[in-house]
Amino acid sequence: MAIRTIDAEMFKHMFLAGAARLQERKEYINQLNVFPVPDGDTGTNMTMTIMAAAKEAEAVPEGDFVQLCKAISSGSLRGARGNSGVILSQLFRGFTKEIRERREINAEILTRAFQRAVESAYKAVMKPKEGTILTVARSGAEKAAEMFLETDDLEVYLSETLRFMRETLNRTPDMLPVLKEAGVVDSGGEGLMTVLEGAFDFLTGKTSISSVDSAISDGTKTAAKGSASSGEEAEITFGYCTEFIIMLEKAYGEKEEKELKAYLESIGDCVVAVSDEDIVKVHVHTNDPGLAIQKGLSFGALTSMKIDNMREEHQEKLIKDAEKVSREQKKKEQQELPHKQTGFISVSAGDGLCKIFKGLGVDYVIEGGQTMNPSTEDILNAIAEVNADHIFILPNNKNIIMAANQARDLTKDKKVYVIPSKTVPQGISAMIQYMDSASAEENIENMTESMKMIKSGEVTYAVRDTSIDGREIHQGDLMGIDDTGIQAVNKEVKECVRELIDGMLKEDSEFISLYYGSDIRKEEAEELLAELTEHYPGIEIEMNYGGQPIYYYILSVE
Repeated sequence: MAIRTIDAEMFKHMFLAGAARLQERKEYINQLNVFPVPDGDTGTNMTMTIMAAAKEAEAVPEGDFVQLCKAISSGSLRGARGNSGVILSQLFRGFTKEIRERREINAEILTRAFQRAVESAYKAVMKPKEGTILTVARSGAEKAAEMFLETDDLEVYLSETLRFMRETLNRTPDMLPVLKEAGVVDSGGEGLMTVLEGAFDFLTGKTSISSVDSAISDGTKTAAKGSASSGEEAEITFGYCTEFIIMLEKAYGEKEEKELKAYLESIGDCVVAVSDEDIVKVHVHTNDPGLAIQKGLSFGALTSMKIDNMREEHQEKLIKDAEKVSREQKKKEQQELPHKQTGFISVSAGDGLCKIFKGLGVDYVIEGGQTMNPSTEDILNAIAEVNADHIFILPNNKNIIMAANQARDLTKDKKVYVIPSKTVPQGISAMIQYMDSASAEENIENMTESMKMIKSGEVTYAVRDTSIDGREIHQGDLMGIDDTGIQAVNKEVKECVRELIDGMLKEDSEFISLYYGSDIRKEEAEELLAELTEHYPGIEIEMNYGGQPIYYYILSVE
């Protein structure tokens, strides 16, 4: 029998089925990344993004299209990690804006929703590149428009649309030479197809609710674990994780937002209050959830309420230790941090690099970067922690810039500037260039210009066999990667560093900085410094402890 409409209950299960399929296939999608480096990969980023939305969607009552769409949009928006996750969240946001007021979805509405999803995603990317998830999504919108003129049977309509999208995905290596050389299709496009095909299989009865529920449960637990900071695991000052959505019933502007955040911070920590049109999503760790709920009720009705006793998830000893420091922590938090005009947030991994950034004036370091791209919500949390009117964010990773921009756009009570640093050395250079006497616009220009003078490189290991930049790479090989690609492949760390530097040096190069990682002993680093100093006479070379995982050395040439 033909399927001509999709109701809210079916759509909810289809979305969760798509999320479950992505959770099951995330490692396969990770393997499609062109560069075989062991950092935060596409499959992981997209899965954690969609699981943030799935967690909220699960709590929405059956049949409520409006709240379901809001949960998917706001959940994916705040949970977005990496470029692929941000693009996926924008696809969801555009799609749900078109269907949120509907009671049922038919082919006509789906066609408009696909188009709106693509428009939203393309707007989020400064320089869209063909052969990526964007191309696959656009091809789906175009095919959907054709199919709408031919049939109103959604099984036929979606089957042909997804078939065409899969064909487009299979052609991405012809659009991007780097994909062809590595012998893979675009990983982001594969992630999108995985979600859509999982949703379609549920619509046509190929997937059961029980299998979806099991995968979603595993995925949301993994996502929650990945989002937790080391501080949350080590000690618990406020025992109840309290979350709810306020359905606004009165005006809610910057003044009201400041009032709400200030109150929540007075009763707890880890405060997030993000507004999206006529709702506000609230998250706070507190010892009295009732106070947070009462405050929320003063702005409107509440829904999607959830209170978790975090202490139950820890061993009894950790709970007792947390209670001992609770009073001291409360006193410290009551002493408000001094207000300042300008604050700084940096993303980095490794205690040495964190110390360097703080020494340069960074107020808040989000630990993550390569190994775990922080989500939009992680960056929003950092913005809330910095008591300043103007905040500069240094992502220090090209895969975090979009999430930082998304956090900037969601922030209403502070002026946020994202300096598009793609590497740690660029971030360090940008901080050095900041001047208190200059205006924000002048600093943005100077900091951005300084990054262009820096050539960045890193030495890590390959996690799989591949072919890229004309080089055959085998699992376990060491790779020296700079801004242009792979410069060195070797079996020895020192030789790989030297080969990488040789490829980066120019006639006018004057300075080399190196930051050694957690897997390199101080003696090894000092020995390498001595050898490099002898090998490159006339060039000043500096060695610093970075403590970063995965990357044996991060370096820059100026």
